Amino acid sequence: MDPVMQLRTRIGNRALLLTTAAVPLAGWVVHATALHRRLAASRVDPLTGLLRRDAYTHRARRLLARHGDTATVVMVDADHFKAINDSLGHAVGDAVLAAFGARLTAWAGPHAAAGRLGGDEFALVLELPADRRVQRLEQLVRMLQTPVVLDDGRTVDVAASVGAATPAAVGSRDLSVLQRAADAALYDGKHTGRAVLATAAHATVPSLNGRRLGRPGTAVWGRSA
Repeated sequence: MDPVMQLRTRIGNRALLLTTAAVPLAGWVVHATALHRRLAASRVDPLTGLLRRDAYTHRARRLLARHGDTATVVMVDADHFKAINDSLGHAVGDAVLAAFGARLTAWAGPHAAAGRLGGDEFALVLELPADRRVQRLEQLVRMLQTPVVLDDGRTVDVAASVGAATPAAVGSRDLSVLQRAADAALYDGKHTGRAVLATAAHATVPSLNGRRLGRPGTAVWGRSA
């Protein structure tokens, strides 16, 4: 065979080999990209953009371990949300939840754990030093009381109840304990338009289906609704 033809044949075979090897590699890249997107989607609630419960819990525990006593656990529950759904429709309810998700994300910042635990219940863990805690929680309440503007120009009056707990006040860095205390504090201030900071007593409040029973003493601040 002509030497030139032999060289072309060898080059052609190598090119074929490289092309053949690249096909499964390209397929793997496409598969890996799709898998990554599915995993990311499984971590994030598509309506609010907040973390789903499992992803939130994982990140929240890491933040508590990292920041210790400067961390704050915040529980948020939308007020009168069922009435919004019933009177204005579920599409409007979804718009309200999406707005709450955006506001919580903006308030907490990129380094926080912000999650939608289900329905109209949200939780956050972030570093919040004691000298800024009151001011920042008041800010959150004001943000969540701002009417939601719909795509058609209508506005919906909204509000939310907020409870917060810190390791120093509750005496524990356990996420479940802090969330239970923050939730109990939240229900002490339900529909008042005020954020409530949990005391050690809130961590011991009995609960039924996640709802607290009893009413311990509280520390309350914020503007009235």
